[in-house]
Amino acid sequence: MIDRQLLPTLTAALADYPAVALLGARQVGKTTLARQIGDARQAVYLDIERPSDRQKLTDAEAYLSLHSQRLVILDEVQHMPELFPVLRSLIDEGRRSGQSTGQATNRFLLLGSATGELLRQSGESLAWRVAYLELPPLQTPELPEDQQNTLWLRGGFPNSLLASSDSKSMDWRQNLISTYLERELPSYGSRLPAQTLRRLWTMLAHLQGGLLDVSQLAKGLMIDAKTVHRYLDMLGDLMLLRKIPPWHSNLGKRLIKSPKLYVRDSGLLHALLGLNTHDALLAHPVVGNSWEGFVIETLLNAAPRDAQFGFYRSSNGAEIDLLIDAPALGLMAIEVKKSPSAKPRRGFYSASEDLQPAHKFLVHSGADDEPYPVGEGVMAISLRGLAQRLTRSPIPPQNAPT
Repeated sequence: MIDRQLLPTLTAALADYPAVALLGARQVGKTTLARQIGDARQAVYLDIERPSDRQKLTDAEAYLSLHSQRLVILDEVQHMPELFPVLRSLIDEGRRSGQSTGQATNRFLLLGSATGELLRQSGESLAWRVAYLELPPLQTPELPEDQQNTLWLRGGFPNSLLASSDSKSMDWRQNLISTYLERELPSYGSRLPAQTLRRLWTMLAHLQGGLLDVSQLAKGLMIDAKTVHRYLDMLGDLMLLRKIPPWHSNLGKRLIKSPKLYVRDSGLLHALLGLNTHDALLAHPVVGNSWEGFVIETLLNAAPRDAQFGFYRSSNGAEIDLLIDAPALGLMAIEVKKSPSAKPRRGFYSASEDLQPAHKFLVHSGADDEPYPVGEGVMAISLRGLAQRLTRSPIPPQNAPT
């Protein structure tokens, strides 16, 4: 069992909210984490995709009322949207009962692998009754330092990372990709053939860290731009693709306005590109952008919940790979380099003059040693070191994450 960083935050959220939605891609460990909590509380666990469990919810209000004093875990709850009005009614009833008896009732842990769909369904019925948390694949701070390269190559899905060999890890990831293409995406309304979807996903892998050019993707796939937008949104909702927005400022400069795209899990990226070993990865042209995406995903998953993020690029070559801004931290400018001996680019310094960040870091792949200066106020730091500095903030009382 690997201890997940989200466990304390999830435990606290369950104490503060009548419902908590735990979001994450399939196979990242949501069920394992939920059962870890549930076993300690004798929780009721229902998998909405299991026919026998769905049968128990034929009269959902009656069944759930029988367990009003227990934590109820509902897995893949987005597949049963008719549950949400029932949950709202039970939560409100439990609040009234708790006020009269002094005992809290009706706690629900909702697990889902489609962010947009679950947010829409729960936001309509459970406004101000639910907290949202995302469980990413395994992250660098959750593992020993000597496993960082394995994590980068294989990605953070537990079954992939912990496979007995690189080839078995690759087989597992290829099967996961096929599952998404042949079952998951069609279940969310995909009408494109699986082969076309694989081509789209593979094109995105080759464009890792590049600017979004919908017209070019549409031309390569021989489909219209509107369809490409819809499938990019779908991959984002399934927490497989991340868009990094351009940083907006009022500097009077000509700035790049297109977002950058990243396949979120480095292991899926490498599976799409057929990179089975660390040597093959290091020899591939995508290696720099792969490392950049790995770093960005790690830091964004570690950043405070109220943080804003983006990248900065101007027409004159000023560029910052990642900006993170949070009230408790100030504006952080981050340059990503694979080599521990690398130096910031001239464009990084130019962009820093434009934005005047409070902190400037160069993140490298070296050991987690003490940070050291590399010039003009920039500190070189390991990925693990910077991730550990980015502590999570308390859960805000929100209806849905932005």
